[in-house]
Order: sequence, then C-alpha cells, then structure tokens
Amino acid sequence: MLVRIAGPGLAITYLSLLVLLPIAAVLSKAFSGGLGALWSAVSQPEAVAALKLTLLCSLGVAAFNSVAGLVIAWMLVRDEFPGKRIVGAIIDLPFALPTVVAGLTLLSLYGPDSPFGVDVAGTPFGILLALAFVTLPFSVRSVQPVLVELDREAEEAAASLGATSAVTLRRIVLPSIAPAMLAGAGLAFARAVGEFGSVVLISGNLPFKTQVASSWIFSLSQSDDLSAAAAVSILLVAIALAVLVGIGLVRRRFNVDESI
Repeated sequence: MLVRIAGPGLAITYLSLLVLLPIAAVLSKAFSGGLGALWSAVSQPEAVAALKLTLLCSLGVAAFNSVAGLVIAWMLVRDEFPGKRIVGAIIDLPFALPTVVAGLTLLSLYGPDSPFGVDVAGTPFGILLALAFVTLPFSVRSVQPVLVELDREAEEAAASLGATSAVTLRRIVLPSIAPAMLAGAGLAFARAVGEFGSVVLISGNLPFKTQVASSWIFSLSQSDDLSAAAAVSILLVAIALAVLVGIGLVRRRFNVDESI
C-alpha cells in the first residue's frame, strides 16, 4: 500500500521539478509583459524568419529520416553482414556525442576546409545535415523493435500467393510499422525544433538566412531580452507538443483500425 502511494508521488514530484516547474517559469517570463509584448516578440521579422527556417528544416529532416531510418532498421534486423554491431553502435553515437562536438565535426568535414571539397557551411543544407545527424537515432530505434517483433508468416504467405516484394512492403509491412515510423518522426521533429549545439557552428547564424530559432533565442538572452527569448521558446514548445500530441492521436487511430 505504501509503495502504491509513494510511487506515483515520487514520480509526480520528479516530473514537476524537472519539467513542469521550468516550463511554468518560462511561461511566467514570456507573459511578464502581457500578450502584446509576447506577440511582438514572436512576430518581429527576425523571429519569423528563424521560426520559418526551423520548422521547414525540422519537417524536412523528420520526413527524410523516417525513410532513412526504416531502411537502416530493416538492414539491421533482416540482413546479416560483417560489422553489423559496429553499425548499430554508430547509430547511437549522436545520443552520446555532445552536440557542439557534432557541429564541430560536421564543420570540419563539410566546411570551408572540407577534405571532400564539399562546403555547406552557412547554408540551409548545412542545417539539414546537422539536424539529420542528431535525429537519425530516433527514427531507427523507433522502428527497429517493431520490425524484430513483426510476424513474418504474413509476408511469406503473400509471397507464396505471388505478391511482389513491393506489394508485400506496401500492403503488409508498412501498415504494421507506420505507428512506429510516426513516433520516430515526431521525436525527430521535436528534437530538431530545439537543436542548438550541432547547428550553431555549421549554420553560420546569419540573420534571415541561416539563423534557426534556438540561435535567435540565444541571441535574445545574450542581449538581456529574456522576456522575448522566453516568448519564442514557449512557441517552440507549443509547436513541438502539438505535433507530438497529433502524432499520438494518429497512432491511436492506427491501433484502433488494426484491432477491428
């Protein structure tokens, strides 16, 4: 009985200290000047340009990594090849690597002094590259366990009836792993929206060109405009939360359809 009472209490306390209280503090700071000041902060041209670039890049990376994550997860689950464990460990590298180090690495490889002759520093493509690097594990690890548990008898039955590999993938495999792909895409999007460390170096942080929302928030905080920084931050949190909730509802719809 004591465990039943203490367990939820500890969980709620921990969640409140780490998540709810910080968000409440940012909300309080964002609304400290009233709705007018908040709207002014998020609607000024620099903020709009940074938000637009951030959302477009995040959506693009989430969509691309959903496909790339499926391909990589399929390879890890269904194929056997030398160095398979090494590949699996490399996929998790962005989780362990400090994001600033990741940005510096990408800048060294694909910046002005690139050994490959490819310079994407100070371009939107550089931002996409950095975001793709840090969000790929979400797409792979969300799909991989579902593929492991996927019943292959249905695929074999479809093949025995003359279905091609493309038809089997479209009609049997994809409907089963679609919720996991959506979950990975949602997590990748939420991570990309707030990414700073890996982007700030390779993007060049050029206003109206390559300045993402997190960099704009940092610039505002450096200028002691904490209310405006909090306002833009809250908008990013709201967007990410809305996307995650929306994807959760879609996933629930998939599960309901499968159970019918």
